[in-house]
Amino acid sequence: MRALILIAGATLSLAACGGKDQGGNTANVDQSLSAENIVSNDVTAIDAVTAAAEGTIHSVRLVTRKPLQGLAGAPHLVENKIEIAGLTEPLRIFEGTAREAARGFPANLNVGVALSLAGIGADLTRVEIWADPTVTRNTHRIEVDSCSARFSMSIENIPSENPKTGRITALSVIACLRKQRASLRIGT
Repeated sequence: MRALILIAGATLSLAACGGKDQGGNTANVDQSLSAENIVSNDVTAIDAVTAAAEGTIHSVRLVTRKPLQGLAGAPHLVENKIEIAGLTEPLRIFEGTAREAARGFPANLNVGVALSLAGIGADLTRVEIWADPTVTRNTHRIEVDSCSARFSMSIENIPSENPKTGRITALSVIACLRKQRASLRIGT
């Protein structure tokens, strides 16, 4: 499918990029960006991270908190026999790289992959995931330290009918498609 899109000269816009960097093929992604967009989804800091990456980024950290139903069945939980049903207080269920997070939570952490592709890569982007019965929204906090700026941003997304993703994802796709045809484009 990807080859057909490239041959046709079309642009592919990805909203779900959780498996995008699994095989260490970031170079392949970079080579095809003229024909491929990764939609910002709920990465509020994506423009700032992209700009900071033109210089040197020292560190990127993502802390995600999700309601329990949004994490149910994630491969990392199943493989490590982590039981989250019935939690009454937040539990850190993962700490590692964005690449490891994408493998363990492929339906939950597109934010980590998009952030790592915009910034310092999947093996240097640090991710922490919390199963949190006290939240009703998918919450992401991004912290970046670079030679040009230090910044942190957070977003609390209202889950869609699919509790693994936020309502803002569909709106992000619409905004991306409109931006491709717009005479005035806001953002990097």
